[in-house]
Amino acid sequence: MNTIEPNIEEIDPRLDNAHWSDVLVQALPYFKHWVGKVVVVKYGGNAMLNADLKKHVMEDIVLLNTIGIHVVLVHGGGPEINNMLGRVGKESKFINGLRYTDAETMEIVQMVLTGKLNKDIVALLLENGGKAVGLSGVDSGLLKAVKIQKDGQDLGFVGEVTEVNPEILESLLEQNFIPVVSTVALGCDGDNVRYNINADTAAAKIAVALHAEKFVQLTNVPGVLKDVHDPKSLIQRIHIGDVEKYIDEGIIAGGMIPKIECCMLARNGGVPRTHIIDGRVPHSLLIEMFSDRGIGTMIY
Repeated sequence: MNTIEPNIEEIDPRLDNAHWSDVLVQALPYFKHWVGKVVVVKYGGNAMLNADLKKHVMEDIVLLNTIGIHVVLVHGGGPEINNMLGRVGKESKFINGLRYTDAETMEIVQMVLTGKLNKDIVALLLENGGKAVGLSGVDSGLLKAVKIQKDGQDLGFVGEVTEVNPEILESLLEQNFIPVVSTVALGCDGDNVRYNINADTAAAKIAVALHAEKFVQLTNVPGVLKDVHDPKSLIQRIHIGDVEKYIDEGIIAGGMIPKIECCMLARNGGVPRTHIIDGRVPHSLLIEMFSDRGIGTMIY
């Protein structure tokens, strides 16, 4: 029989047995609460680029799955797409923050997201002892989309999700698999057109369709800050009714606005808890799920 021995060198000497037991006792009510619930995690940013952070995220998700929490992992891949476009001599072009996606770019987006990154993430989950299955929004018609325009400008094959068919995800979750979703969607008109979908928005809509208990975005910032230059100015809780005020005051600005909008989309769709947390912090997902202190900003 295989046994797992603790690595003594990794145990923090500042924590004695009383501290360890206190941590476990604090976590126990959260374990009980989350077992059997669905949690949708949007995975991207530095947490996808740094090897150590990748490992921590995979460990967190496998642990959640092992104790009976149903995790759906939705991933982006912007930096990797940029890198591949550069390798083939194609310039990345953005319009109002969205990637312009012509036919050639769409082929590369699909290749990178569904052919490489998705399978790399699945392999990492398997390596850490999880049960994972990779799929895209095209599989089983999971995501349907229509072409969008931003402020009257043509973005090419960029789509907006109009329909989520969660049956394939529900089936996988019932079998204790971790679905890993890349956000390439099928067009609604039946002509086999594929669309590049914003992963944050897709994750929020998947959370709504699955009646998830929690929607978490792993980002490259601590959360919403009163002062962007001071990490200690983190706002831990924002009522959905106060979002417009924070936008007007300039506290929620720039790239944080669409992330907050995705949280509001999920919350208005019935997801009770939505969070923006710092994916650069090792095991930030476990801290959010199983501790009194939490991490990041919750939109409630």
